[in-house]
Amino acid sequence: MSRPVPAPLPASTEQVKLLAVDVLSDHWYTLRKVTFELRRRDGQWQTLSREAYDRGNGAALLLFDPQRRTVVLTRQFRLPAFLNGSASGMLVEACAGLLDGDDPETCIRREAEEETGYRVRQPRKVFEAYMSPGSVTEKLHFFVAEYAPHDRIQSGGGLAHEGEDIEVIEMPLAQALAGIGSGAIQDGKTVMLLQHVALMLQGAAG
Repeated sequence: MSRPVPAPLPASTEQVKLLAVDVLSDHWYTLRKVTFELRRRDGQWQTLSREAYDRGNGAALLLFDPQRRTVVLTRQFRLPAFLNGSASGMLVEACAGLLDGDDPETCIRREAEEETGYRVRQPRKVFEAYMSPGSVTEKLHFFVAEYAPHDRIQSGGGLAHEGEDIEVIEMPLAQALAGIGSGAIQDGKTVMLLQHVALMLQGAAG
């Protein structure tokens, strides 16, 4: 994975005036402190200072088998989750990755094969979302795709030289949905994709 190039800063608008931008860290991704004026709804201008973390945009994909009602997920260590109270730091997730200069579909095909070992036949983009807009610039492109057992062409597991050690999990969709309520699945993008697929299959059945 190459290091993403920080996104160019937008120009000031009628609602926002950028006053100063300070780079606080540029070690892994880019952390900036931005001082700006924001025009409030009453027309008054207010000066504010916020920090924003730029790690590039990404894509996420949920593989599901409509015949067997199963999904393919991953389990891997996430340092921020560990630091915030997760005993093991291991999160169950849909496969995902940074665009790294690719378009979203190319990215998610690459990431799915690297992480899960499945070749993606026909990914379908379903929506885009900012996952933590209070502090992170990243926007995710969300995809779903059907799979069958014969689509697995390698073991997956991620790239060891990038520090990835990913366990591939296949489970019933019903079990994954129950995992949202029990706390077994706490990753936001995964919750969104599981619920989307559940509603989609429910609509198809109805």
